[in-house]
Amino acid sequence: MDELMTARALFGSSLGFHILFATLGVGLPLMIFMAELLFQVTKDKDYTLMAKRWTKAQAILLGVAIPSGTIVAVQLSLLWPHFMEWVGQIIALPFQVELFAFFLEALFMSIYVYAADRLSPTLRILSVFFVALGGSLSGALITSANAWMNTPTGFDLAKDGSIIHVRPWEAFFNPSFPAAAIHVLFSAYMTGAFVIASIAALRMLKRKKKDAPYHYHRKALMLSLAIGLIMSLGTAMDGHWAGQVLHEKQPEKLAAAEGLFETQSYAPLALGGVTDTQEQRLKGAVEIPWMLSFLAGNRFDTVVQGLNDFPRDTWPPSYTHTLFSLMIGIGTLLMILAGFVWLYRWRKGGDHLPRWLLRLLTVGGPLSLLAIEFGWVFTCSGRQPWTVYQYQRTSEAVTAATGLMTWFVLFISIYVLLLISTIWIMRSYFRKRPIEQELGFLGLEGRKGEELH
Repeated sequence: MDELMTARALFGSSLGFHILFATLGVGLPLMIFMAELLFQVTKDKDYTLMAKRWTKAQAILLGVAIPSGTIVAVQLSLLWPHFMEWVGQIIALPFQVELFAFFLEALFMSIYVYAADRLSPTLRILSVFFVALGGSLSGALITSANAWMNTPTGFDLAKDGSIIHVRPWEAFFNPSFPAAAIHVLFSAYMTGAFVIASIAALRMLKRKKKDAPYHYHRKALMLSLAIGLIMSLGTAMDGHWAGQVLHEKQPEKLAAAEGLFETQSYAPLALGGVTDTQEQRLKGAVEIPWMLSFLAGNRFDTVVQGLNDFPRDTWPPSYTHTLFSLMIGIGTLLMILAGFVWLYRWRKGGDHLPRWLLRLLTVGGPLSLLAIEFGWVFTCSGRQPWTVYQYQRTSEAVTAATGLMTWFVLFISIYVLLLISTIWIMRSYFRKRPIEQELGFLGLEGRKGEELH
């Protein structure tokens, strides 16, 4: 790889690693808030136990998210110094405000972790609410900077190329920001829910139906699937809005996402397949007639621009369509899966789910994390060859330093070590604090657990 590709690979792997923890850092607090709220409404202590245990997991994940986020911030300056010149002059505002959002989250998380049992019900709810609010604000604020890279506004260029007439709030609320921020938040909430659903389903497979822990995990499963279904529906609806923003502001990105080469009305929506840029066609895709035009403009006769309307050197990579298809496919699959569980429960009655359905649910969490990765790679790769769309190319933003491959290998090794350490710490912590012990049923099975539930 040349230095440009190495820099992209290094930064991309750093962001890809951090985004897993950042996403869960936004999604899990909502689950904690809902569990705490249900406890206050129902007085079922299983829900407060869920909130406490999920908070411990959140604290562990936050311990990795902070240093990995710091690495991303440092690499922005070291790998992309010319881009940071633009950031410092135009779009520094969300980075500055994000510090206060993180402070809000950390402060109230400390209060909840160490003083929850001494707080009134109202203050418990408020403390968890501010944890969730701080995490969500952090995600939305960082998304503003990424959205600005797709639709840069809030400045003018002088004849000599210098930046003048900077309008920070206009840059902050750029045209892509509302749809992008909502999409990031909904998908993070959905991911947090499906990760918990996967763990709960896995634990239920290892338990007898009469055990108290089985009933505890069943409650966690149904709560997470309710949130997961709602947020997946919200993500899908917002995705329609985001697609319309692409149609208006980044038409070549939309064309690459759908493998569309020729401008046309009544354009079909392509599912799957592989983009062949040499033959300029999409191979092996399943097409839904007219649907892309409808998604782009709410009319079947909407004209959607194809890649051939743009210079060849500004085309996004051909794998953009594959990433887009995987993101959409996984999101749709998870939405159907969550909906099916609730339909099954309604039709069959009772609280127990068959083992084959529980096995399907165990893959929901990993799939949702993959969808997050595919989505972020799509949004960044689909902007190529631009760092700041139509203003600064990636090749113009990269550092002049050499020898980046050594750093790439080093950081990949660090991320692998951090990931293994995180999994080991998480497993070690909860093995030493099994749910039986916290429920007060250590060594007691069967009838006693059933009677109390």
